[in-house]
Amino acid sequence: MSSEHADKPTARPCVLIPVYNHAAAIGDTCVGARRLGVPLLLIDDGSDAECAAVLDELAMADDVSLVRLAANRGKGAAVKTGLREAARLGFTHALQVDADGQHEPDDFPAFLEGLHAGDERLRIGYPRFDASVPRLRFYSRYATHVLVWLSTLSFELRDTMCGVKLYPLATVNRLVTRHGCGNRMQFDTELPVRWLWAGLPIINLPVRVYYPRNGISHFALWRDNLLLAAMHARLLCIMLWRLPTLLARLAKAKRNMHK
Repeated sequence: MSSEHADKPTARPCVLIPVYNHAAAIGDTCVGARRLGVPLLLIDDGSDAECAAVLDELAMADDVSLVRLAANRGKGAAVKTGLREAARLGFTHALQVDADGQHEPDDFPAFLEGLHAGDERLRIGYPRFDASVPRLRFYSRYATHVLVWLSTLSFELRDTMCGVKLYPLATVNRLVTRHGCGNRMQFDTELPVRWLWAGLPIINLPVRVYYPRNGISHFALWRDNLLLAAMHARLLCIMLWRLPTLLARLAKAKRNMHK
């Protein structure tokens, strides 16, 4: 531990992995996450029998806890369940990692570097893609980026959709209790936007991302795009209502930069 944090309470992080029918990938994902040397918390979001059996086997390890939802409720609901359970188990932070194994585990340690129990920085991954990324997916992300930048009047959030985020549990659970932030894919974006609106600190960290040839995506084209469109419209309307506060914060930040 660095001298900067020597007099601060020690953090107790875990790795939180929401899982929905990733029977073939979740084992390797857990192997990569174990390199951090912290406990794993798996949230089974109503997976089929094959994946449920794999999760049951993984949960036999001493460093793995498993919470099972009776039916599929969506990534956001699974993550929120995991955040509450992680706090109940006494953890201070949860590093949420997607189950599909697309993210480079060697990039995970940076999310825990210098961490202490009272650290309230939301650490968000931004992707470093290789040649395997589908071009349509690569360019379509920028539509979300632009809408996020408009909603926050800031470029501080580099990428809200990356599936690697370190959540300070006490603060994030309070924010989720107040605002909900959606039960499906919209959670990934709405939570960071509301975090920034609340004036809470954010760190963007690079994560290498690979797209396996036979990778599984649970993005439902019509349902999730409609949910995301409704979320962005709502956030933009709230931004207009909050505009005086956001402009005042921007002006204060600019003044501080010139001191």
